[in-house]
Amino acid sequence: MSSESPLKIIYQDENFFAIDKPSGFFVHPPELSPYPVPKERICLWHLRKMFRKDVFPVHRLDAPTSGIVLFAMSRQDARELNFLFAERRMHKTYHAVVRGFVPASGSIDLPLEVDEGQSIVEAQTVFRSLAQVELPYAVGKKYPTSRYSLVQAHPVTGRWHQIRRHFDRIAHPLLGDIEHGDSHHNRFFRDTLNIKGLCLKATKIEMESPWNGQRVVIEAPACDKWNQIHELFSWKPPT
Repeated sequence: MSSESPLKIIYQDENFFAIDKPSGFFVHPPELSPYPVPKERICLWHLRKMFRKDVFPVHRLDAPTSGIVLFAMSRQDARELNFLFAERRMHKTYHAVVRGFVPASGSIDLPLEVDEGQSIVEAQTVFRSLAQVELPYAVGKKYPTSRYSLVQAHPVTGRWHQIRRHFDRIAHPLLGDIEHGDSHHNRFFRDTLNIKGLCLKATKIEMESPWNGQRVVIEAPACDKWNQIHELFSWKPPT
């Protein structure tokens, strides 16, 4: 496989593999994008070049979100993994930075729109606070300081922009979220702290293999951006 690809494969067996998707990349060509997306920004284009065959996305992450994405080696393999998602036997962990201090743990049970103007469906996100920081900056000019939480989130359901919308609905929007977030705090993170883009990463996937029954745990590797975030919060991932 080419060493020039921007995509890093972090797990692989005969049925499927996982990549660490960088922020700014689409899993597949977007259907409703108002502007053309260069093929170099599409994961499937790179992966089909690397493997010299069709591979099949099992799920997707929003373009601004980084982290683990699974791809199957065949349509049948993709169906097996999609069944685990449908049965909620695929456990996903995300890390995010949100505005304000959140409770030590909690569950956000708020229905969400399937899409603009469409029906409302149940949605649940379980979370816990990993660390908090208060900085001596009056970002929004409402308070003399600014507060942030590093959270670990588990989406029980899998709705569009679920984590982003859920935390926004409880007044703790994600940092760097230009669609659902706070523009003042986004600018502060980008320009003052030099932490750019959406602060949301898919960090772990756990499941039981549908082929051999063995437990599979896939973790995203460290990166400069999230090392910087961990340093800001004086938090170290458990070893």
